[in-house]
Amino acid sequence: MKPSLGEKVFLSFNALLLTLAALSCLLPIVHVASLSLSDQHSILSGAVNILPRGLNLDSYKLLIEGTRILRSLWNSVLITGVGTALSMLFTIMAAYPLSKRYMFGRRFFTLAIVFTMLFSGGLIPSFLVIKSLGLLDTYGAIWLPSLVSTFYMLIMRTFFEGLPAEMEEAARIDGSGEWGYLMKIALPLSLPMLATISLFYGVSYWNSFFSLLIFIQSSEKYNLAVLVQQMVQSQSLLQEVNNSQSLEQATVTPEGIKAAAIMVMIVPMLLVYPFLQKYFVKGAMIGAIKG
Repeated sequence: MKPSLGEKVFLSFNALLLTLAALSCLLPIVHVASLSLSDQHSILSGAVNILPRGLNLDSYKLLIEGTRILRSLWNSVLITGVGTALSMLFTIMAAYPLSKRYMFGRRFFTLAIVFTMLFSGGLIPSFLVIKSLGLLDTYGAIWLPSLVSTFYMLIMRTFFEGLPAEMEEAARIDGSGEWGYLMKIALPLSLPMLATISLFYGVSYWNSFFSLLIFIQSSEKYNLAVLVQQMVQSQSLLQEVNNSQSLEQATVTPEGIKAAAIMVMIVPMLLVYPFLQKYFVKGAMIGAIKG
């Protein structure tokens, strides 16, 4: 069917609006990447816009050699990897039983979990609980409060509820128990949903900032988010680069080093996303359509 004039105008306007939205997200990243790859004179003169001027990798070299960027990168990978695995495990273990109508106390436990979306203990009680558990200055203080997201748990529970009951009955006839049905049937059918929620959990852990400032006291345990923020807000961390003479010889600027640090922080997530995109598109539609 040939689109009408009104439909053509709407689609054109929609495409223009989405293009502007995409550029508003993409251009700042491209500009920061260009700063990290440009030489000192181009950055100081403000000549760097979209494309780098005077290709120069010294910012990355000095960032790696003179700061704790690699240590912070490893900390971010550790926090994200272990945290995402633990969160997915406990979210599945909470969502799957609650999806069964025959579970005893199902309504009570669901309402108790949903209650946490509306009310929380607050910062000071949370800090006291973490301290009483002996988790201060450990990554357990980051993982434990974020172990299960109520919103993601409800999405997962809804997905499990939508699986055909006949499939579970057939599994029971074949002698499969709860664990067998979950591991061999429910989870393999849930890959789009699992990949999507894993991505959301991973991004949340990767960008953890405030919780590390509150619960982590050793600077050696800071992740990239905290290190980059300190570099952007303060000049003190830039002094960790070998010495001022090295900076002068390498013809780099503090702005170039900051830009390089920002790129080191955002690139890993950009590299992970393409591998999950095919699941993400389908998983994001869970609950929107049936079938």
